[in-house]
Order: sequence, then structure tokens, then C-alpha cells
Amino acid sequence: MSNPVLVEVLRGDIVESRHRGAVAVMDGDGAVVLGIGDTGRPVFPRSAVKAIQALPLVESGAADAFGFGDRELALACASHSGEPLHVGLAASMLARAGLSEAALECGSHWPIDHEATVALARQGDVPSQLHNNCSGKHAGFLCACRHVGLEPRGYVGFSHAYQATLRGVMAEVTGATHGDGNWAVDGCSIPTYAVPLDDLARGFARMATGVTFGPERSKAAKRLFAACMAEPFCVAGTGRADVPLMQAAPGRIFVKTGAEGVYCAAIPELGLGIALKCDDGAGRAAEAMVAALLARFMRGSPDVVAALEAVANAPILSRKGAPVGAVRAIPQMSA
Repeated sequence: MSNPVLVEVLRGDIVESRHRGAVAVMDGDGAVVLGIGDTGRPVFPRSAVKAIQALPLVESGAADAFGFGDRELALACASHSGEPLHVGLAASMLARAGLSEAALECGSHWPIDHEATVALARQGDVPSQLHNNCSGKHAGFLCACRHVGLEPRGYVGFSHAYQATLRGVMAEVTGATHGDGNWAVDGCSIPTYAVPLDDLARGFARMATGVTFGPERSKAAKRLFAACMAEPFCVAGTGRADVPLMQAAPGRIFVKTGAEGVYCAAIPELGLGIALKCDDGAGRAAEAMVAALLARFMRGSPDVVAALEAVANAPILSRKGAPVGAVRAIPQMSA
């Protein structure tokens, strides 16, 4: 099955590029609200599922034991830009568990944020693992390991007990198998699992509604969503689409990007979960897709819709800053 074109890139009034993809929107009971393209095809959600992966941090009592607030919980769900606030928060989380940057096993890379990279280079420094966009998630893993008495070393490995816990949680939330037959290694060295968009959307609807969850998991999921929605900068960073998308309707929209053109989202007040994949992995197209979908379901709030549609139809500028085209979701996406 060939997925339909969902995003067009215009130069002037002429379509220059097209992006195909698939979209799944589900409610907490598992009913299909919207399906476009092949939503049963397994995809690697990558970083889009970090909020689900953060559940054991809260459920185990580790978050409370280490005094984590909204910023720390948001960073545990983040793909941050490596800016000073992000790096400092990750270091602080580790320190509360008696750990340091050396305990991380995510590897290092230059900050996503250009200014942060320039600042490091000017100082003659190189990035540490704290600058890795996944360092908050990994800090959360390590803190949870410390709290429940697991050996932190090797926590990224498929056979580590904490990864087994995460597999179980992700399977319970999404209803999809997470095991030997559908895993590979993510960029930050932990296992990532290929699952259908339908299951991812259902999982995020459950995170938003608590349907099928016990009281503790429902409370943990709502707490993590609330933290991310309260502190979107900690989830992403300067110039990153997750920030304006959540700021468009404070406390009402949760979004999280994943690598290779994946997005997961939720609208708690409507009990909806969203998962999408841009086939060619283009982040700009995935951003337009999720913004258009959110606008579609927020029609009762015109100001919110206007802010979301500005992301769904982003201008393309020349090197001198003049508008020369646009990235736009097809009209049917937000209809």
C-alpha cells in the first residue's frame, strides 16, 4: 500500500517536493477516530515514546524520592537541544542519585541548538554526554535504577532488568509486542521497537485518559503529560516545533517528536492519541502533519487553530529572509 501525499513544499506557487505518510488517531477505548495510509505498518517511534518510558520513574517512587518537579520530569521525556538549562538539569538529576555524567551510556554529540554549539566551541570545549538530546531520559533511567536497587551499569542493554521493565510497560500501554522480533538499537544505545501507528496512537490515548490503567499508572501518566505541557522548553528547546505546538494551547496539547519523521501527540480533554510517520523521515513534514491534525481537533478554539496552522503552513525564506515558498499540510489534513 502506497501512503498518500500529506505535505507539499512550494516554491512560489509551484509544488517542488511532496511527502507521503500515514496518520492514526485513536481514543482510549481503541476506537479509530481517523486513519490515513497504512497505519498497521510497524515503525520505530524512537524518541516519540519517551513519556511512556518515563512511567517507571514515577511509578517506582523514584521521582518523589529525588524531589523531581515538572522540569525534571519534562526533561526525562525530552529530546532536548543541549542548552545550558537542559545540561544543568540532567546533571542535577544524576547528582540527586549520587551519580555523575560518567554513569551515562548514551554517548555524546554537539548540541542541537546552534548557539549552544557555538558557545562550547568558543570556550574550546567539546560536548559531554549531558549534551546528548536523550540525557534527561537516561538520567531518569539511572535514577530509577538507583531507587529500586538495580545495578546501573549496562542499563542500556536489551538484557538489563530495567530494559525488561520498560518493555513490559510499553507493551501494556500500547498493546503491541515489544520483544526479540521487533527491536533494534536507537541512537542513544537503548532498544527501540517497531510497532504499528495504530498501537502508538492507542497508547497515547490511554496515557491521556487512563483507560485500562490502574490508579497509580493513570496518576503517573497525567503527571508526566502535565509536566511536559507546563515546561515545553525542557522537552525540546529554542526554535523546536514541540515548544510552539504545546504553547498554542497551554495545558491542553501534548506533543513529542521522534527521529525519522515520527510524531506522537495527545489531546487529553478529547481523550485522543495521535501517531504519525512521514515516509521519507523529513522532520519538517512531520511537524506540518501533526500541527494540521491538532488544528483539526481544536476547531472550537480559533486562536489555538491559528497558532497551529502557522506551524502546519510554515514559510520558506530566502537567505535574505524574504518569503519564497511554504511547507504546507494538504487541506484534507485539517479539514
